[in-house]
Amino acid sequence: MSDLKNLAETLVNLTVKDVNELAAILKDEYGIEPAAAAVVVAGGGAAEAAEEKTEFDVILKSAGASKLAIVKLVKDLTGAGLKEAKDIVDGAPAPIKTGISKDEAEALKKQLEEAGAEVELK
Repeated sequence: MSDLKNLAETLVNLTVKDVNELAAILKDEYGIEPAAAAVVVAGGGAAEAAEEKTEFDVILKSAGASKLAIVKLVKDLTGAGLKEAKDIVDGAPAPIKTGISKDEAEALKKQLEEAGAEVELK
C-alpha cells in the first residue's frame, strides 16, 4: 500500500514537462495512449491562466445613499452623458468599465467606494 501512496505522490508532483515525457514513454514503450495525461496538463494550464488575470471589470453593485454623487462620478469616470450614467446607476448591478488593468480597476473601485457606492471587481 505504501508503494502505491509513493507512486501517487510522485505523480501528483510531476511538472508539465515530466507529464509529457511520461506520456511519450507510455506510448512508445507500452503502446498506451494516456488520455488522462492530456486532461492533467490542460487542467494545470487553466489554473495558471486563472491566477494571471490581467483584465478586470468594475461592477457597480449599488449606489448606496448618495445616488446623485455616484451618478456624477460614473459620468466623469466613463465619459458617458448624464442620462447614460443615471441608467448605469439605476440598473445596478451594472458594469462601469470592462477589460481594464488591475491598477485602473482598483482606482475606480476606490473612488466609487469613497463616494458611498458598493463596487465589485471581476
